[in-house]
Amino acid sequence: MSERSTTPDSPNTSTSSSSSTSPENPIGTLSGAYAGKVPARIKGAYAIGASAETIFTIAFNTFNFFFYTNLLGLSGTLAGLAITLGLFVDAFTDPLVGALSDRWRSKWGRRHPFMFVAPLPVMLCLYLLYSPPESLGQVGLFLWLGVMAVTMRSFFTLFHVPHLAMGAELSSDFFERTRVMSLNTLCMAAGAALVYFIGLSVFFKATPEFANGLMNAGAYPQFALTAALMGGTIMLFSAIFTREVIPRLPQPSADTPVFNLTAFKQDLKDAFRNKNYLMFLIGYVFVSATLGTKETISIHMSTYYWELATEQIRFYALALMIGPIIGYFITLRLHRRFDKKPTLIGALVVLSILTAIPVSCRMLGIYPENGSALLFPMLLGNYLIYMIAGTLLHISAMSALADIADEHELNTHKRQEGIFYSARSFFGKASSGLGHLLAGIALDIIDFPVGAEPGTVAADKIYALGIVDGHLAAIPVAISILFYMKYRLTRKRHSDIQNALRRRNQQHA
Repeated sequence: MSERSTTPDSPNTSTSSSSSTSPENPIGTLSGAYAGKVPARIKGAYAIGASAETIFTIAFNTFNFFFYTNLLGLSGTLAGLAITLGLFVDAFTDPLVGALSDRWRSKWGRRHPFMFVAPLPVMLCLYLLYSPPESLGQVGLFLWLGVMAVTMRSFFTLFHVPHLAMGAELSSDFFERTRVMSLNTLCMAAGAALVYFIGLSVFFKATPEFANGLMNAGAYPQFALTAALMGGTIMLFSAIFTREVIPRLPQPSADTPVFNLTAFKQDLKDAFRNKNYLMFLIGYVFVSATLGTKETISIHMSTYYWELATEQIRFYALALMIGPIIGYFITLRLHRRFDKKPTLIGALVVLSILTAIPVSCRMLGIYPENGSALLFPMLLGNYLIYMIAGTLLHISAMSALADIADEHELNTHKRQEGIFYSARSFFGKASSGLGHLLAGIALDIIDFPVGAEPGTVAADKIYALGIVDGHLAAIPVAISILFYMKYRLTRKRHSDIQNALRRRNQQHA
């Protein structure tokens, strides 16, 4: 797509940036509840909902693969396949919920009715995921994991997609969207750090029976129950305390037809005609493959490759929290000076390099040996920078999606944040599915032992594990750069779009 659209509504002259809208002007537009700054209470209540996403994500992605493969003995390939099969369901349910909420009419608006339905079934599924009946065998464990994972993720979509779409609708201002998504990302980090630290400090701590607490199978249901209660409560809090913004949020136009499958297919076709969105989407597939593989295999790497104790692993929560805070301030400044595209690409370059550095340095003999006092600080430092880059990527991507939704409105006369942000939800879950599948197949290929004690695994298998985490995982994120290079929506182009939308809305008022 060229920087200038050829649609009839596209402006052919440059005008002032939408970011110049006075923050004191609270009048909403078709593309935002507020033309300037969003009130802090609304921004906070919205953003805290993102904590629920990472609480459930960490509880699900980080621990279940280790639990099912290393403690219950499920084949790595079957464990990966159980999660990946859910992607076929997600590929339908995520855009379905997005399109449905885009067209929903009720006194509770477009997004909130779905957000209130989700918490209880999601909480129940997470607990059951870690409480499989005994003696199920390979097929039984495969089915239990697959059904619980698909059900949980499908219900979470009811909260996650409308919640993300609402974030894009809070403001029409170019920079305020970055602030909203930055705070959203900080809350995501807080949720991830909290559940990760609690899990490793309380439930998986070393005991007289288990020197490595992650080997204690009985601790996983208790951990799941705690994470479920935390995440579900936060979901309800966010939905309740953002109700006051409902009257200000954009609503379906009077001529928008009610939801039906024909309209749903047309919504998808319209979205995929947008080249910026298509390149964004394909790039996110590759990013998800890298992030998911590393997250899935992280416990194996910490336990067997680096031979860290759970008392050390838990302090990765510091990087989970501090990295996004630093990334938050860096992103705000970068978006003031540069377009979102170079920030995205720069973050991807850093992520691809940092993915490979620790294992590469170990193989070259320039990383400390396991047990050295220097090893964990170096790993933690690498992970901190990794989290900063990941934050830059996430904030920029979520803010860019809101800009793409504006471009889509200009071209099609339809607001479809739900459709666009369903991609974010889908590929967040795709990272889990792809990560489980790739990691599971890899563990089976290298014949990694089940339930082994750290320090007892053969050197060749440890070497192969490092290749998977440090080198193979870096390839997809490097490929994603090629697609983000084709993203063409600049700050100037977005300003033109916003002004064209204002003129059109004034004509139709």
